[in-house]
Amino acid sequence: MTAIKPYAALALQIAARSVESLPDRAAASAQMLAMIGEIGPKLRASSIFIQQYGGSPVRLAVLPEYFLTSYPGRISIPDFAEKAALDMDGPEYEALGEVAAAQNLYLAGNAYERDPHFPRLYFQTSFVVAPSGKVVLRYRRLNSMFAPTPHDVWSKYLDIYGLDGVFPVARTEIGNLAAIASEEILYPEIARAHALRGAEIFVHSSSEIGSPLATPKQIARRARAFENIAYVVSANTAGIEGTAMPLASADGHSVVIDYKGVPLAEAGPGETFTAFADLDVSALRAQRRKPGMTNFLARQRLELFAPVYGGPSPQPADSLIADGALVTPDRDHFLRVQEQVIDRLSKEGLI
Repeated sequence: MTAIKPYAALALQIAARSVESLPDRAAASAQMLAMIGEIGPKLRASSIFIQQYGGSPVRLAVLPEYFLTSYPGRISIPDFAEKAALDMDGPEYEALGEVAAAQNLYLAGNAYERDPHFPRLYFQTSFVVAPSGKVVLRYRRLNSMFAPTPHDVWSKYLDIYGLDGVFPVARTEIGNLAAIASEEILYPEIARAHALRGAEIFVHSSSEIGSPLATPKQIARRARAFENIAYVVSANTAGIEGTAMPLASADGHSVVIDYKGVPLAEAGPGETFTAFADLDVSALRAQRRKPGMTNFLARQRLELFAPVYGGPSPQPADSLIADGALVTPDRDHFLRVQEQVIDRLSKEGLI
């Protein structure tokens, strides 16, 4: 493989901005585009400082979860899809592409997105935009408590996108990138699936509670890095504007973690660029090629687990397909499904 010079990665901690109180899609889109316009100067100023400070150019920047819209709240799924979910070729992605091109970096983030194959639904999408301005990675969150996922329309989704569309890895000149969305960092299977497909850097957009105590996500980020010999670049929100929730409820702890599970830089609360550090992908690749106890990827024995993982799934696939047709769920659908799963597992003596 071609050697990759070390470069700086940045987890840009900015506030998400809710669209819940806006009247319609036009107003929501205008606010989103205005916010993207604000991100460009913030990235430029941050990148200049980081290169002057440490000497390495910023080639990768990660934005927080749902930074353009915040979470949907109690807005119905079809109404939120209409009001705030991005189109796959929409003006918001074009604007983000212009930001990435202007700064000559890979720009990762997370947004709710419509897919013409699945009308009246939306998916939570983690994306990577290349310096060319093109989207080179589009990953749909696979495990969500409150939103549709590809697994809920699994048979149709797999027919359309295949496994490459479920666990995409972008092979780029800065390394192999894969995305993990929000609380999915708590699910080791997702990170491992990406790593087994070649991922070296996990871009993790989140909006989570920060605490002086070690939170589950903080612990999980380090574990996912260590067990997969992968970098984690994780951007949290600096609060959420425009909701009744106290602003700083989801704030702080954006972080860059190396492939040994060691945090290299971590942000405090508020909008900040201070979670930045150099990534040495060539060193990561050398580590993955060393025989030894800590080479966890080379020591995987997947046949051991295939019978267990290949058995009945606790959470059923295709919960939003009935008689071959898509079902538009109400907000409580996913909670009802989980209640049914818990009841079944209890009756089977598994919990």
